[in-house]
Parts: sequence; C-alpha cells; structure tokens
Amino acid sequence: MKVSPQLVCTEEAYSRETEGIRVTVIPEHARQSSFPEERIYCFLYTVTIENIGLSDVQLLERHWLISSGGTNIAEVIGPGVQGEQPSIHPGEAYEYTASVTIQDDSGSMEGSYTFRTQVGTYFDVTIPKFELHYPTIIH
Repeated sequence: MKVSPQLVCTEEAYSRETEGIRVTVIPEHARQSSFPEERIYCFLYTVTIENIGLSDVQLLERHWLISSGGTNIAEVIGPGVQGEQPSIHPGEAYEYTASVTIQDDSGSMEGSYTFRTQVGTYFDVTIPKFELHYPTIIH
C-alpha cells in the first residue's frame, strides 16, 4: 500500500532482536483514513525484518495481538505476511507496510513470527510491542 507523505505522521521506531532476526516497526497514523467522530482510527505500520544471523531463514507465520483503549480486540494468526512467505538471506532484509483500524485514539500491537531454517528447525521471533497514538487537538 503506498501512501503519500502528507497523509501520515511518523512516530517512533520499535526494535527487537531474537535469534539473529531483528524486527523494527514504525507506526504512523493515517489521518485521511480516520474518522474520529465515528471512532475509526487508522494506522499504518512498516515492518523491517533483518537477518543478522548466519543462516537463510523463511518466514512462515504471523501472530498479532491488537489492543484498542487498553483492551485486546483482536488476535490474528495466519501464514506469512501480505500473502508471502519470504526467505531472507544473511545480511538481507524484508520490508512491508500494513494497516490496522482501532476504535480508540490509542492502542498497541505486538506478536511474533514463526521462521524455519534451511535445516528445518522452527523458531519464533518476537515482534516488539508498539504503541498506536492518534494525535488529538485540544482547543
């Protein structure tokens, strides 16, 4: 999904390393897709998955926990990311941008990816918990 820069405001980056895989997430609010008066708050998040280990790995599955206003509202488990199960070679990275909609002006996401090594070993990689904050204007 491509979004022109004027539609979003970059927040901070969240990063975590697990077993030679570094996951970095940068969330952004999507003002033009949000409707606060209807409690629709849309966010984009860009995920960079870097293989800083020594072996090829393949991302097989994702597991997300999504909260809105401090309450868990969804759990998402499925194959790969955005219809792909990418292989990532040592020193390479895979990046994608996705979106989420919540009912409050703040929330969070966290989760894990399941990977497989070339020799068939499976392991989970932590996706760092990141905050979703929609800017509010006080008059």
